[in-house]
Amino acid sequence: MFQLDKRQAQAAVEQAQGNLERARAALGQAQIDVRRYTPLVAQKAVSQAELDKALSLETAGRAGVDANQAVLDNAKLNLGWTTVTSPISGIAGVSKVQIGDLMTPITVMTTISSVNPIYVDINIAEQDYLRFVREKTGRSAGQDLELILGDGTVYPRRGHALFVNREVDSRTGTIQVRGEFSNPGNVLRPGQYARIRAVTELRKSAVLIPQQAVSELQGVYQVGVVGVDNKVTIKTVKLGPQSGDMWVVESGLQAGDNVVIDGLQRIKTGMTVAPTPFKNTQTTAPTGGI
Repeated sequence: MFQLDKRQAQAAVEQAQGNLERARAALGQAQIDVRRYTPLVAQKAVSQAELDKALSLETAGRAGVDANQAVLDNAKLNLGWTTVTSPISGIAGVSKVQIGDLMTPITVMTTISSVNPIYVDINIAEQDYLRFVREKTGRSAGQDLELILGDGTVYPRRGHALFVNREVDSRTGTIQVRGEFSNPGNVLRPGQYARIRAVTELRKSAVLIPQQAVSELQGVYQVGVVGVDNKVTIKTVKLGPQSGDMWVVESGLQAGDNVVIDGLQRIKTGMTVAPTPFKNTQTTAPTGGI
């Protein structure tokens, strides 16, 4: 990626190499003296002090070789670092340095991002997390996450939950979840905005009504139900989770009940209306979409 001026580092390598050769020569001479003096001491031809001096020089010579070898190794490392390569495969950002700039050990040259696979961090409500965990334990784990991109399109590859943070944020009541998505072609990039959609609960034969059919007053939810005689009855209902533009009804309605969608504020119990079929043109998203 980058090539630094290597002349100074190359000179340091050559100097360290010369010092190492000098240390090896001194060690070799000390070893020769030890081999020569050892039999002579036994013959009383050389004093013990001369042999001790040779042994001491041999020990110092070994230490000198080791020290100079370490200096050479470090110099070679510095030389190798003049050729800057990326430690990971990924996408490089814009270069932050130009030809002629002075480099230091803390100079940032560019930033590399590994984006395949790519990770998506989201914060979900504690209730959604609990439903998601219960649903996931009831079936085999797999690619259970959908990624909705900033332009509203759905990313064609599904992902999975990689890990869940250790605690719920007491200030927001949410917990961090990290999803992992395959990203061939590097379409997804760090910093992009996206939403995660996942099935957190499956309800069979659930009763759903459009959100616009619900009237809320001081925490009480009501809907207008049209009977077979076209007369309206205002009913209080208990609502469950939302699913896209629809609301799950826990109690208060039966399957097949006709509810008032338009003009809810103008009706009251006992009023006769002329109902027309309602056409829902909006898209329904799975419960628990982030």
